[in-house]
Amino acid sequence: MSGRGSRPALAVLAAAAVLALAGCGGSDSGSDSGASGSSGAELSVGAAYIPQPVSASMAAGFLTITNEGDADDELTSVTSEAGDVTVHETVDGTMKEVDRLEIPAHGRLVFRSGGNHLMFEKLKRQPKQGESVTVELHFAQSEPVTVEVPVKAATYQPGDGHSAHTGN
Repeated sequence: MSGRGSRPALAVLAAAAVLALAGCGGSDSGSDSGASGSSGAELSVGAAYIPQPVSASMAAGFLTITNEGDADDELTSVTSEAGDVTVHETVDGTMKEVDRLEIPAHGRLVFRSGGNHLMFEKLKRQPKQGESVTVELHFAQSEPVTVEVPVKAATYQPGDGHSAHTGN
């Protein structure tokens, strides 16, 4: 179940402008960072990246949260010292902020360009390619997971695509 590296990776920076620039999230930059709670969820995060933002105050983040456990969990919030982070869901081309997203048992929650994404606003400084941004994911049942999210080129395209929210 491990990703391709050993660094924890989870994406979190976000911006509406980046949605037009970034490709579908993949596992190219990802690695595993695990958290499990008494709920039976077994969470790991991979394929995290932030396209270098075109705006000084906003950025977008992408990642995949995998649940190998027998119980569902929910992502309830994301925090970072870099700025304010919100979670957005995209349905039928319409983006809206949500307060939680489900991570099904034996399934994945995928954040990708054109779909669910993390949005950073009021950035304290604009992240540059080659840097990383620390984010903390908070869940309904599991312990928080801290991830170092690498900043990639604005035109970065992950090596392999992944499907949207999936069960198995």
